[in-house]
Amino acid sequence: MSPAPLQMILASASPRRKTLLGRLGLAFDVLPADVPEELEPLEEADHAVLRLARAKAAAVSRRQPDSLVVGADTMVLLDGRIMGKPADAAEAAEMLGSLSGRTHLVLTAVALECPRRGHSTAISETTAVTFHELDREDIDFYLAGSLPLDKAGAYGIQDFSGVFVSRIEGCYHNVMGFPLAHFHRHLKATGLWPDIHKINNL
Repeated sequence: MSPAPLQMILASASPRRKTLLGRLGLAFDVLPADVPEELEPLEEADHAVLRLARAKAAAVSRRQPDSLVVGADTMVLLDGRIMGKPADAAEAAEMLGSLSGRTHLVLTAVALECPRRGHSTAISETTAVTFHELDREDIDFYLAGSLPLDKAGAYGIQDFSGVFVSRIEGCYHNVMGFPLAHFHRHLKATGLWPDIHKINNL
């Protein structure tokens, strides 16, 4: 007898991650994790994104041990400095100004937890993004229409700020906050893909 189909849970309140995960045709619920996105002293970005993604998945998995819980975290890195989510419009403008004409890195980690299967894994992806030179008019226009207080680095490549981008090296979806192709390959490599509820199977 084949195992019962796995129900997937996305442990994130991000509408971008919900949209991207939905493109795989999988059935899933959304149950955001209540995990503070705080850095440890002297913590490197690649370590921090993995730690936070695992913490988010684990927090929800403890309540849903029979489900496959997916947690994720994204960070923007400029010259080795982590750029978090802006506190207000002024900080958002400052962040965008610092990204102007420069190349930065977007790091995303995705963790998968399923105690029922004894499964605990994590993946990460890095994309290099280069911005055009921005003038104040560009920045003010963007912030007037969409204040990006929920986005690391103060921009979302899928919205108007996509016009700021001159070049991208790596996964586009990773910049949105979820490395879709890598995640799909990981599900197949770990043998989880056939067991997850698909939309057309409901």
